[in-house]
Amino acid sequence: MASTNVSRSAEGVAGVRAIETLKPASERIISDPYARALIRGGLMFSISKWIIESGWYERMVPGALAFIIGRERYIDDYLKACLGEGLDQVVILGAGFDTRAYRISGVERTRVFEVDQPATQAVKLERLRKVVHPLPTHVTFVPADLNSQALGERLESSGYDEHDKTLFIWQGVTYFLTPEGIDSTLAFIANHSGPNSAVIFDYVYNETLHTTSQGYGKALARAGKVSGESYVFGIDRGRAGLFLAQRGFCDVLDVPLEDVKLKYFTGSNAARPMVTGAIAIASARVCGASDGPVGPAHQADRADKPTGTANSG
Repeated sequence: MASTNVSRSAEGVAGVRAIETLKPASERIISDPYARALIRGGLMFSISKWIIESGWYERMVPGALAFIIGRERYIDDYLKACLGEGLDQVVILGAGFDTRAYRISGVERTRVFEVDQPATQAVKLERLRKVVHPLPTHVTFVPADLNSQALGERLESSGYDEHDKTLFIWQGVTYFLTPEGIDSTLAFIANHSGPNSAVIFDYVYNETLHTTSQGYGKALARAGKVSGESYVFGIDRGRAGLFLAQRGFCDVLDVPLEDVKLKYFTGSNAARPMVTGAIAIASARVCGASDGPVGPAHQADRADKPTGTANSG
C-alpha cells in the first residue's frame, strides 16, 4: 500500500456502503450511517451513485458490489459473535474508512485500535470528526505502514495488551501486502495476543491473482493500475487451512463467496450477482498451549499436519 497517498480503494468501499445504506430496509444487506461522511463531496458521490445504480459498474466488474457488501456483513456478524463471547480488544488492520468501532453495538465496551497508513488515517480523522464528536475514548488510532514498520512496536506503544483476548480484523488488505508483511503480521497475532484471540481476513486465490488476461484477475490488475495499489498476495484455493495452521492458528474456517451469497442474498437480493471462485474469507483462532507449537519456528514441523478442525478444502 502506498504510504503517502489516501487509499482510493478504502474510499471506494465506503462509497459502496453509503449507497447500500440508501436502499429500502427490505433490500439492504448492511447499514452504515457514517460512510457518507467519509467520502468526498456531493458531485463525486452523485457520480459514483449514478455509475452504480445505472449498472455500468456492474458491467465493468461483474459481482464486485455484492462481494464488498457481503464481505462487510459477514465480518460484521463475526465481530458481533466474538463480542457476544467476550472480547477485550479489537485491532482493525489497514482500517481505511472502516466504521465498525462506531456502529456495532457492544464494541464500545472493548478497546479498539485502528491501524492504517498515516495519510489515509489523517483524512479519515478529519472527516470523521464532522459526524462523531467528540471521538470515542475506546478507539485509539495507530498510524503505521505494515510493509515497513513492526506491528508489535506500533501497537504496544499505543496501549495494546498482548495478554487480552483480541479480534484482529484484516479486511481488504492482504492483497496489497508482501508475503513478508503477511507472515510478520500473522506471527505477531499468533504470539502476542491472549487466549482464544482470533483473526478474520479476506484474500484472493492465487489462481485469480495470476490470471490477469481474463475474468476477475483481469479486473484486479486493471483496478490496481487505476488506484495505484497493486495486488500482490494470494493463497492457493483450498489451502488457507494449511497456510494458517503452519503459522500458529487453529479452528480455521475458509469460507468461499458462494457461501456468503447463500447466507445473505436471499429473496429479492438473490438475483444480485457476486464474484465467485476468486476470493474467500478466512477466520481462525490462535492456537493455545495444548494445540501444539505456535509460530514460524515450528512451520516445518507443522507443514503436513493441519489441525483436525481446519478446513483446507
